[in-house]
Amino acid sequence: RLRAKEDGKGLEPDPDSKLEEPLIVRPTSETMIWYMFKNWIKSHRDLPLKVNQWANVVRWELRTRPFLRSAEFLWQEGHTAHATKDDAIATSREMLDVYEDVARSLLAIPVIKGAKSENERFAGADDTYTIEAMMQNGWALQSGTSHFLGQNFAKAFDVMYSTDKDEAERELVWATSWGVSTRLLGALIMTHSDDNGLVLPPKVAPTQVVLIPIVKASGGEEVVDFVNEIANQLKQAGIRVKVDDRPGMRPGAKYYHWERRGVPFRMEVGARDLKKGSAFCARRHDGSKIPLQILNEDGSWKSDVATQVQQELDNIQSALLESATKRREERTYRVSSYEEMKQKLENEDYGFFLVPWAANNENEDKIKADCRATIRCYPFENQAESEGKTCFYSGQPATHMAIFARAY
Repeated sequence: RLRAKEDGKGLEPDPDSKLEEPLIVRPTSETMIWYMFKNWIKSHRDLPLKVNQWANVVRWELRTRPFLRSAEFLWQEGHTAHATKDDAIATSREMLDVYEDVARSLLAIPVIKGAKSENERFAGADDTYTIEAMMQNGWALQSGTSHFLGQNFAKAFDVMYSTDKDEAERELVWATSWGVSTRLLGALIMTHSDDNGLVLPPKVAPTQVVLIPIVKASGGEEVVDFVNEIANQLKQAGIRVKVDDRPGMRPGAKYYHWERRGVPFRMEVGARDLKKGSAFCARRHDGSKIPLQILNEDGSWKSDVATQVQQELDNIQSALLESATKRREERTYRVSSYEEMKQKLENEDYGFFLVPWAANNENEDKIKADCRATIRCYPFENQAESEGKTCFYSGQPATHMAIFARAY
């Protein structure tokens, strides 16, 4: 907190506002973590040392975007120290695989794993690995990074350990850091949602199924009881369910309410449905509707009601991933020249441009200045394709296969 100076000329820190413990405002925590690593690491017995934390960090952003770029955000960050280079590299690659699995398996977002170019690499890292997602408009979104830091921070903070061969022999540790943030929420919204609101993958939806009893002003107790029993069976199977029995609200208004919130599966039951022993269901991601049989012909409850609903949720999860994957494949272009890529970008035909590239920082900067496209990564799975090819920009022998794209 600041206060006015006694002479009225300017401001000064208020001594009464001093914190009991220091608060470190930071963009990332390497400097803070490595200050502590120096105290914690003395011997090979202390390694590997792995720290994971959730923390708020602060960035200087000229133009903010909700969820994507903000002055302050919550993120998960990990920091590790290792005795060997190979162990550190393996850990950084392992965490990239973890992030890829979270994006694909939980968020239904297909991502491309790769290494950053020297220009895009994290300052202080020997290598930066990334997962890159494509949004619905064809722009890229960096969705998580893992850094192999080499011995750079160990040198800066003099973090050494005594080896297992000779206690008097001391060596610098090898390091990694990695993180994902609430930017993944932005990725989730921009990958799946539509003009009607959120579309949420069932695995991360707070409410997976909403049940809506359709009753008249009076009566309808049997319908409500039927809906509540369906909800109980689904809850017992571990499905996250909400019964919307709010009075004085038309069914259409309830549908709209839950549609905007992205609930994956809606089940409606009215008097006619009750007579049939069924529910009328709607899938949020594509708007398709189906009847779902709840009772057997003799009026007894079917034993697989929860199984049927869980299968619907699994199918929705798969359909969202398939749709996003298909969109990315359709908008991944292999162009033969820089001019071809530039023309597509000028026509707002955005996407991923997979091209042979001769690594050159100056040329990379020229492309960014000319058409605002950047190298998102050198995709791991495509690197063998660069052999024998020439760079799409300079005509020099290609050193990598690179993905260029406009990015958030």
